[in-house]
Amino acid sequence: MVGFYNYTVILTYIGVVSAVLGVGLAMYGHTSMAIVCLMISGFCDLFDGSIARTRVRTESEKKFGIQIDSLADMICFGVLPAAIGFSIGLTRWFEATALIAYVLAALIRLAYYNVTEDELEFSENTRRVYYDGLPVTTVALIIPLIYTLRPVMKSGFLLLYAICLLATAAAFLMKVKVRKLGIKGMIVAALVGLLILAMLIAGWNSIAVK
Repeated sequence: MVGFYNYTVILTYIGVVSAVLGVGLAMYGHTSMAIVCLMISGFCDLFDGSIARTRVRTESEKKFGIQIDSLADMICFGVLPAAIGFSIGLTRWFEATALIAYVLAALIRLAYYNVTEDELEFSENTRRVYYDGLPVTTVALIIPLIYTLRPVMKSGFLLLYAICLLATAAAFLMKVKVRKLGIKGMIVAALVGLLILAMLIAGWNSIAVK
């Protein structure tokens, strides 16, 4: 079988499975569950790199890890947010333009990341400290946070979601330095994610009571 199979890629694959399920759920109108799938993918991505570094890997395994991680990110944080947007009603041509622009921006950013990561890892033999532009994985927190506003914004939520996607797409491609999270930052991000999940659950419960 082609590829590399060890524990360092398990979380990445779980994240992809969650994202594919999320796309399916979104297409069937289960948007809230698709948001949860997005967050699960985010949690997986948050710690997969740390787990990968616990194993001594060959150069080929490292390069495979870089590629598979970005390909997974494209599904989890590029395609899934666009599918969620389509499922909530962004279906008119100008709204679809926002979805397409978002996916293209994510694709360009991830391809650029692969090139620069390969140069750092294998040419300069250094670890990344800063990202150029906003990492695509941040949408695992941004979109669920925006989604908590859906019950109160009602019809205005579609516009908010479209603006959020366009602003995030622009941030992906901006030439600004964003510091890479350390272990403390990762823990904080995980806690923030759990808080957002709790807010979503509270919102669903309030709708159910009404």
